[in-house]
Amino acid sequence: MTEAPSVVAIDGPAASGKGTLARRIAAALGYAHLDTGMLYRAVGHAVLQAGGDPGDPRAAVAAAEALAAADVANPALRDEETGNAAGIVAADPGVRQALLQFQRRFAASPPGEAAGAVLDGRDIGTVICPDAGIKLFVVAALEERVRRRVRELRNRGIESIPAQVLQDMKARDERDRTRAVAPLAPAADAFVIDTTKLSADAVFARAMSFIRSRGGVERKPPLSGGRSGRNRSYR
Repeated sequence: MTEAPSVVAIDGPAASGKGTLARRIAAALGYAHLDTGMLYRAVGHAVLQAGGDPGDPRAAVAAAEALAAADVANPALRDEETGNAAGIVAADPGVRQALLQFQRRFAASPPGEAAGAVLDGRDIGTVICPDAGIKLFVVAALEERVRRRVRELRNRGIESIPAQVLQDMKARDERDRTRAVAPLAPAADAFVIDTTKLSADAVFARAMSFIRSRGGVERKPPLSGGRSGRNRSYR
């Protein structure tokens, strides 16, 4: 049977559905998953916690260089203030350089003896893993992304005003698209999925159909110590 690609790169703007898709693909293939946006959130959070300005290059780069894997698991990283700080530090070339090797090491040597890695972010297919065997670019209409983000926040007990979420998302999109280093854009060989009117199941089905078309069909078990069911083929 054809070998599955070792790296799946998924890019797209905020609330497009790339994170949900990445987790499902990782589970289906038995791959490790890295939400690279959490790295930038962790850096932004660290700067805020220290009383610094996310727009200060020295503070942002210092936080990025001191980042540890455990920092990414902090539940506080999901709040909107941290998300806005993440968008600011992500535009800093020094921060991006500091986190570049962290991400590439994850892709080259996935944890847990996984046979491959799924990374989602905004420059995975273009900068972090340009040689990834599978590249996906996930998009959705701005209004739908705002609706999803408001629902997500309210489900977490965070009251949010749609107009403010819209304003914040427009600003984040603008920063992502126009930053000088690694702007948000699909790789030339990326498969684009518009999730605006699709369910999560439909998005997953489209992505897996594309992966199959490129030869990635088999769910890979770890070398040893895997959980029950890790050796089943994807259907």
